[in-house]
Amino acid sequence: MERMEPLRRIEAGVLEVAYYEAGPADGPPVLLMHGFPYDIHSYAEVAPMLADEGCRVIVPYLRGYGATRFQSEATPRSGEQAALGADLLALLDALKIERAVLAGYDWGGRAACVVAALWPERCAGLVSLNSYNIQNIAKAMEPDTPENEYSLWYQYYFHSERGRAGLHKDRKAFTKLLWKLWSPTWKFDDATFERSAAAFDHPDFVDVVIQSYCHRFGLVPGDPAYADIERSLAAQPTITVPAITFDGIDDGVRLPADASAHAHRFGGPRSHRLVPGAGHNLPQEAPRAFADAVLELVPALRGKNTQQ
Repeated sequence: MERMEPLRRIEAGVLEVAYYEAGPADGPPVLLMHGFPYDIHSYAEVAPMLADEGCRVIVPYLRGYGATRFQSEATPRSGEQAALGADLLALLDALKIERAVLAGYDWGGRAACVVAALWPERCAGLVSLNSYNIQNIAKAMEPDTPENEYSLWYQYYFHSERGRAGLHKDRKAFTKLLWKLWSPTWKFDDATFERSAAAFDHPDFVDVVIQSYCHRFGLVPGDPAYADIERSLAAQPTITVPAITFDGIDDGVRLPADASAHAHRFGGPRSHRLVPGAGHNLPQEAPRAFADAVLELVPALRGKNTQQ
C-alpha cells in the first residue's frame, strides 16, 4: 500500500500547504480535495488515472491534516466553509493556476463548491459528491428527516466538550468507526486506514474539526478574516460552471437525493449520477467513475493558457 509521495510545499494564504503532484507540469490542472475524516490517499488511484491522461494533478492536505501547517500561531483554527474555500483560492494563486477543474467530496467538495460559486472564472468545471455542498447556516436549526438526523450523531457529539475530549482521546478509533458507518459496503483493510490515519495526528486537527462542526450550526463565531465570504455564502449563490454531481447509493452520511433536489442551485450544465456499491468516500471506493467524471470536464481547459 504505497503512500502518495514525495510531497511538495508552498506558502498559500495563512497556510503552508503540503500537496502531492502528478502528471505533466503543462497539463490541464485538476485539484482533488479530500474530506473529513480522510486524506489525500482518497485519490491514490484517481490521481494516476488523470496523470496518465495528461492532466496536472494536485492533491493538497486541508488545514488541520497531514503536513499542511498554519504559518502563524495567531491564526484561528477555523474549519468553517469560508476558510476552506479561501484556502483553495489561495492555493490556486500560489501555484499560479488561472483556471482548473475542481473536484472533491465532503469538506473538500465544499471548498470546491465555494470557489465555483464565488469565483467561477477560476473553475472550468466542478465534480462534487452530495451535489450543492455549501452550508445554509441560517437554516441549520431546522430539523431534517429522522433518518438524516440519526446519521448526524457525530456532529451533535462534537458540539459538547465531551465530544472534543472523545476525539482528542482516540481520534484513530473514532475516525475508523466513521469510515465503517459512512461506507458500509467498502471493505477497506487496516493498512488502507492506517495510511490515511497518519494525517489526523496533527496538532490542529481536533481544533479545526470541532470548530467546523460547531460553526455550521451557528454555535461559534467564524474567523473575522472570512466574514465577507460567509456573507456571500449565506445568500446560497448559484453554481454556474459545468458540474457533475454524485451520490453513492450506500452513503451512510446522507441518503442519496434525486437529481432535482439541488437543481435550482446550478445555473449551468449539470449531470447528476448515482453510484451503486459506493458510500461517502466515493473517489476511493469508485475511482474509475470519479476519474471519468473529471476527464469529461477537462476539455474546457485543453488548448487554453492555464498559467498566469
